[in-house]
Amino acid sequence: MTDLRFYWDFFGPDARGTAEHFHRHLREFLTHYQLDALTTDVGSMEPGHAHCWCDTPAASVELIEQRLRPRRRYAPGTWPEEPAGTDEPA
Repeated sequence: MTDLRFYWDFFGPDARGTAEHFHRHLREFLTHYQLDALTTDVGSMEPGHAHCWCDTPAASVELIEQRLRPRRRYAPGTWPEEPAGTDEPA
């Protein structure tokens, strides 16, 4: 069950590439802590902005907040909708 969705934001002309790079390290981190079942992805809501996100159960919130310091967090059903056609395949 997802209790929170964490976001890490990246800005500028290289935002997408930086978000994808962070995503690789996020997946490595989750594997290291045996959390590879958590859902993650990379997205974009506007030009010059990209983000990486991770759906997290309550048991993992403290670890992720302390080690990875996400910039935003939302409860299920409250995260922003991404406009159609703005999210390139990861």
